[in-house]
Amino acid sequence: MIALAASARALRVFQVIWVVGFLVGTTTHTADLIVGGLNAYSAFPLGVRLFWATLTILDPATAALIIFRRRSGIVLGSAVIIADIAVNWTVFAMVGGLSYFGVINQSLFAVLIFFTARPLWIWFGRSSGGDRHGMVS
Repeated sequence: MIALAASARALRVFQVIWVVGFLVGTTTHTADLIVGGLNAYSAFPLGVRLFWATLTILDPATAALIIFRRRSGIVLGSAVIIADIAVNWTVFAMVGGLSYFGVINQSLFAVLIFFTARPLWIWFGRSSGGDRHGMVS
């Protein structure tokens, strides 16, 4: 019983970390657009600018799906973080203008997503069946 409770607690912590991480991204990109308007990322190539602006939709969508324990949130979140670190590391190396601190932290978040995606996938699958109370069996 104690192991079961600890497991459920760990899964909830993973879920919260995903949500917080994607909401940090939401806040960052939203603030950039509020402060800089349509020219927020004008020092960067057009494709990068469009991608970063699109994250103001994809990041909160991911957070919402994870809050509601939808497996599609795991798929979307994984795709978003992979694309985001690929874009950001490429920009960091080729164009500049991004902080080392930011790309490292984002990469660490991607590692966390990689290691927690499977346990969350299993847990979210249980919630879509007969168990609507989020209990781990």
